[in-house]
Amino acid sequence: MFTAIQIEPALIEVSAADFLMGSEKGQDCERPVHRVWIDAFLLAATQVTNEHFGRFLLSTGATAPPFWREPNFNHPQQPVAGVSWHEAMRYCEWLSLHTGRHFRLPTEAEWECAARGGLEQKQFPWGDDPPQLLPNYATRWQSGPEPVAQYAPNAFGLYDIGDNVHEWCSDWYDPNYYAISPKRNPEGPEESPLKPPRKASRGGSWRHHIKVARCSARSSIPPEFQYADYGFRVACD
Repeated sequence: MFTAIQIEPALIEVSAADFLMGSEKGQDCERPVHRVWIDAFLLAATQVTNEHFGRFLLSTGATAPPFWREPNFNHPQQPVAGVSWHEAMRYCEWLSLHTGRHFRLPTEAEWECAARGGLEQKQFPWGDDPPQLLPNYATRWQSGPEPVAQYAPNAFGLYDIGDNVHEWCSDWYDPNYYAISPKRNPEGPEESPLKPPRKASRGGSWRHHIKVARCSARSSIPPEFQYADYGFRVACD
């Protein structure tokens, strides 16, 4: 029904690198700060939009997310909101099938490496200046997420990396994982020790008082939840 050109997102290459993951200034789950090596990978320049997710729904007949038809969430260029982790995974599988490439969710380590944009141990994708200094900060995100790519990307060319909607990651969430994390390409624990178990997510939310998350900030919810400030962006090997 759709060609690969129609459904494949714009991808940014994140070169292989090591970086210091975590923060001494954040929550306990962001410690200890540890050096991690990440192999090169591709990450979508933007969060998955309603336009792209709509093609998946049309192709598969899957059920639309709960906010799909609400005016504050249904602009074609807004990030799709209210998708569960399982739905994000099904989208990746569909995209892989129709493009011949392996699309997936990024790991927490990949996401943080990409969000930092090469800035070692800075608080935000642009550095340490508070997000309140961003252009139009006080008037943005009034009733829902913004259309993607309205403002400047980070140094790697990634838009909205740290704001707009929380982004699902592939990892199970363990607040103590950093103490045992491998040094190369960590993929998270085999299961979440929390009850109910949670999947990791990264980035800020239009719904929060502070709209932009620090690069190292971790969040999580159960994988079946469908929250109005949860979306995702895809990675590719």
